[in-house]
Amino acid sequence: QVQLVESGGGLVQAGGSLRLSCAASRSIFSINPMGWYRQAPGKQRELVALISTVGIALYADSVKGRVTISRDDAKNTVYLQMNSLKPEDTAVYYCNAGSRNLGSTVVPGGHWGQGTQVTVSS
Repeated sequence: QVQLVESGGGLVQAGGSLRLSCAASRSIFSINPMGWYRQAPGKQRELVALISTVGIALYADSVKGRVTISRDDAKNTVYLQMNSLKPEDTAVYYCNAGSRNLGSTVVPGGHWGQGTQVTVSS
C-alpha cells in the first residue's frame, strides 16, 4: 500500500523557518521523483519544489532562495526546509510521488499525502 505521511507544519511568524517531512513507503520512494505542492484557500494547488531520484531539484520562482528540498534515501523521506517565511506561504502543503517534469510544466503524480497546514503570521 502506498503511503505518504507529512509532518512538520505549524504556525510561525513571518521571517521564521519550518521543516516539513514526508515519509514514504519504500515501494514508491526509490523509483519516483518526490515533490511538495501547496494549496492556499481559494487557489489552485501549485508546485513548490521537486527532487528527482538522483537529487536534482526544481523550485517554483516564488520560493527560490528560501526553500530547499532534499531526500534521504535511507529513510525514504523527503524534506522541505523553508526559511524567511512570508504570510503568502500560508497553505496546506502536500507531499507527492511520481511528478513528471515536462520542461514547460510539471505534472503531479498520482500519490498524495494527507497534507500539513503551514500558517505564517505577519
